[in-house]
Amino acid sequence: MSEQVTISAEEFKQFQAYQAEKAKQEAAEARKAQRATYQQMVDEELAAAVPELRALSEQIKTVKDATFGNFAAVLDIKAEVVGFKEGGQFSHTFTNTDSTQRLTLGVNTVDGWTDMAETGIAMVRRYLESLATDDKTQSLVTAVLRLLSKDRQGNLNASKVLQLQKMAEDSKDDQFIEAVKIIRESYQPTATRRYIRAQYRDESTGNAWRNIPLSITDVDLLPENETAPEPDADADAEGTEAEAAE
Repeated sequence: MSEQVTISAEEFKQFQAYQAEKAKQEAAEARKAQRATYQQMVDEELAAAVPELRALSEQIKTVKDATFGNFAAVLDIKAEVVGFKEGGQFSHTFTNTDSTQRLTLGVNTVDGWTDMAETGIAMVRRYLESLATDDKTQSLVTAVLRLLSKDRQGNLNASKVLQLQKMAEDSKDDQFIEAVKIIRESYQPTATRRYIRAQYRDESTGNAWRNIPLSITDVDLLPENETAPEPDADADAEGTEAEAAE
């Protein structure tokens, strides 16, 4: 037989407040437990994923080093032939005999120059300014001198120096040619990252070149969503470059 207890309105109000506080504490404990469960899941998944990704990175680097090593002799020979590369971009593309596989090995570089570049620039300026006999020629000289303008880091633009070299050769003036030669010989690019781009002919897309995804960002690209370059696209053109960790 249960006993009926009568409480006052004030006591009932206090009981309700107690229940509300208890429910609040229980909810807080539940959220704390959920956060602990979440963090445990994160820890477990990271413990599984990070070692695999580190191993993958090492594998990519190993293959990358091996590829550059295997092509070292060929690259040395081609470097002698190619020499100074426009825009400070040194790249070498190899295609098999039946033109079904293509590999580009390259090094991204940052332009740099020795102090002798200033001597060459001064010589160019002196030569060009001597040609400014009227407004028309002065305008031309000003346009040419823009090729010797520097960027925010105080460096010349290598591709503009190449344009200047062509002008010097066309002028057939020994003083102009010598000045530009001094500038060119002072070029000291700094290598930043090596990159590899691999491609193959895809019969399903009209025998166009298709990139082989080599970065973790691109590997899940669906073939139908990938834009492949045209079969006759310049292999040395700037594009998406798959870079492995150094």
